[in-house]
Amino acid sequence: MKPQLNLNKAALYSIVINALQIVAAVALAVLILMEDYNPSLRGPVGNIIVITLATVVSWGAFMDIREAVRARKMGFKLQGLDETVSQMTDLNHALRAQRHDFLNHLQVVYSLIEMGEYSEANRYIAQVYGDIQQVSRTLKTACAPVNALLRAKVGEAEQKGVKVDLSVHAAWDSLPLPAWEMCRVISNLIDNALDALNGVENPTLYLELAEDVKGFSFTVKNNGPAIPPEKQSAIFEAGVSGKGEGRGMGLFIARETMRQAGGDLTVESSDAFTAFHGRLPRSVKKNEDRKDQDHAL
Repeated sequence: MKPQLNLNKAALYSIVINALQIVAAVALAVLILMEDYNPSLRGPVGNIIVITLATVVSWGAFMDIREAVRARKMGFKLQGLDETVSQMTDLNHALRAQRHDFLNHLQVVYSLIEMGEYSEANRYIAQVYGDIQQVSRTLKTACAPVNALLRAKVGEAEQKGVKVDLSVHAAWDSLPLPAWEMCRVISNLIDNALDALNGVENPTLYLELAEDVKGFSFTVKNNGPAIPPEKQSAIFEAGVSGKGEGRGMGLFIARETMRQAGGDLTVESSDAFTAFHGRLPRSVKKNEDRKDQDHAL
């Protein structure tokens, strides 16, 4: 089997290696320029050569770091797009299967009624209705990627024995950021909620999507353990996680995505529940300093 390239990990390694290269180049230059080190290189010419070499090495490493940061950002975007495409494909297959089976269901019901098996027809209709409701209850917005995400995550939660309370009061047809980015945010929050519900009695996941004249909002809430007050701000920092090595980027990326679109992501937690609240304005208003920084990268 051909090994797959992990773009995010490769970019991270490049950043670390080139950062060490810059530190080593600067440290070596300082040592050489010290009066007690290598007297043969003393003097203006020697100093200029050492400084030039250190600058060239450091600049090259800096450029590599910049490209690695870009590659890492692109890797996260590609991962989010892959997840959205996969979820939309699954939803499409489910809808096509229902449409394909619809005529067969009608024929079965018609035959049962014709034979006078009314109670059996009633049971059959109830079963088919339940299957249809399982898919259609997540088709509440006008945004196909969001519908696909809700179906995938609701199904995942129910397979884990988690009750899902889904409340949608929004069309979400004019989001101020790409739909797949919004899906990435909500997906990270749902994954964290499901992790928090492991081992909880009567685990319940609450999902609410809403909008008003000012913007869009959502809430992802669970009845798992409380997050201590002193840790509630730290959970949004990059690399902070209790899930092991290589984790801890989900909440950081989610909040950064919301803030870059002019919104925000907050948390409240108590012994009864933990809830993440997100809000976006109807139009994107990025911070100018953030835009300049992104352009420089």
